[in-house]
Amino acid sequence: MKIFPKSIGKIKMKKKLSIFIFVSIAAILIIGFFFIEKKIYAESAAIFLLILAIVQVLALQFFLKNQLKNEVIKTNLTLRLEELKEKLEISEELANHKSIYLANMSYEVRTPLNTVLGMLNMLKQTNLDSDQSAQVEIAEYSSKHLLQLVNMVTDNAEVNDEEVALNLKTVDLKADLTKLFKVFEYQTWEKGLEFDFKFLSEENAKYFVLADSARIQQVLINLINNAIKFTHTGKISIIVDQSIGIDNDQIITFYIKDTGIGMKAKDAKDIFMNTEGIAKNSILRDYRGGGMGLIISHKLVSIMGGQLKVESKENEGSTFYFSLQLKKTLNVKSEEEIHRPVLSDKFNVLVAEDNRMNQKVIKFILERQGADCTFAKNGLEAVDLYKILDFDMIFMDIYMPDMDGYEATKFIKETDKYAISKTPIIGVSASAFEKDIEKAKLAGIDDYLSKPIDVEKLKKLLVKYAHKDIETE
Repeated sequence: MKIFPKSIGKIKMKKKLSIFIFVSIAAILIIGFFFIEKKIYAESAAIFLLILAIVQVLALQFFLKNQLKNEVIKTNLTLRLEELKEKLEISEELANHKSIYLANMSYEVRTPLNTVLGMLNMLKQTNLDSDQSAQVEIAEYSSKHLLQLVNMVTDNAEVNDEEVALNLKTVDLKADLTKLFKVFEYQTWEKGLEFDFKFLSEENAKYFVLADSARIQQVLINLINNAIKFTHTGKISIIVDQSIGIDNDQIITFYIKDTGIGMKAKDAKDIFMNTEGIAKNSILRDYRGGGMGLIISHKLVSIMGGQLKVESKENEGSTFYFSLQLKKTLNVKSEEEIHRPVLSDKFNVLVAEDNRMNQKVIKFILERQGADCTFAKNGLEAVDLYKILDFDMIFMDIYMPDMDGYEATKFIKETDKYAISKTPIIGVSASAFEKDIEKAKLAGIDDYLSKPIDVEKLKKLLVKYAHKDIETE
């Protein structure tokens, strides 16, 4: 058990008081003995006793004063602890409200974005002249940029609040990152900046690597957004160097260079440390939101086995860079290239979706894959339609009026038909938080598809469950 200095002080004080009382009693007894034996006069004994009484009063006063002081300190500390406890409860409540608000914001933005991107995709399939195609492409990239910002906020919040688990897959980083950089290309042009990106690799060699592409992109999104934010004139350059290979590993280094406002050497040194480093940085204080993405990125790079670094000069620009050592897989194609949608001649899909525009989008995507769609505008309709019609798959929107996707899934799974057919149910929602996905799994939903709908992921789901259907037959 740990004994604190204040407790030790109290024990010593009580010990001293006990000794003093013992000595006082002994002195009184000795004076009384000498008086009885007539070795001292009454006047002398009275003087000694008076002096002793004064000393005792002063000692007791000193002790009681200290005891009162300690009681006051104890009371104040108790009150302070109660205040801190109340503030902690308020902070936790605010944090919960923040998470709910963030989830709602993500949902509200993703829902209309699903319609916008879906309609743009439909428009691209029509006969457009070159100018119209360019306009549609710009609108699509702008919409993807908005989605990218939503993802950045929600992903950063998840990394900040929870432990991160990497999802390693075989990926072609060049293909993945080219799409990402194209979005930023339009963004920088809108600000009047130059933008370029290039990939350096070994000649005549194309490597795929085992990596968490989503987390790498999250770091790059944070860093490139900051580069654009802090650069008012000049250029932003991205370099991905895949030229260093060691046995079965590939060392990939990412460089994000800008000609922005830069930083002082001291500010650059402390920028990844903590929020205090951000608060002290006079430059970051002038840009709302600047800095937190850097701490998140530093944490993610560290989890992936690298270290995020920066070189910067004030009024000249900054270069952020990090290296990752990833396992390489030679001549192995990515999952996107391996899987091809192969549906049976007759593949009936029930789509529970209350938003009419989203119905049009998903209808267009599914019918292009050879599926026949039947729509339900809420969970109640979905349950009723499932009872009277046969379906190979169900796409269940999670948030609907009258009956949500969780309840509808529960009622469908309780039917005799489901006990026989085991129809796969795919949850569809604009909420892309891990907790939503976990809740969907607990509700018995087989898979999860977030909005805006990723066509490649949708194809994979169709292939996955169509194959199951074929195997069952």
